[in-house]
Amino acid sequence: MVVRYRIEGGLTDALGHLVECDAGACTIRTRKADVVIQLSAVVAAKEVPPAPERRRPAQ
Repeated sequence: MVVRYRIEGGLTDALGHLVECDAGACTIRTRKADVVIQLSAVVAAKEVPPAPERRRPAQ
């Protein structure tokens, strides 16, 4: 999923898997780390499809 949220000076996105969500925050597991986002800072969120499988090079 992708979550757009407010940070000091603007907005940013977290793209990854939803690990946990409760009444006050959600945790997104990105490629680099788990990101904990306060729900009050979330501007938008949506589920995205998984990345397509890589194709083998043509021979």
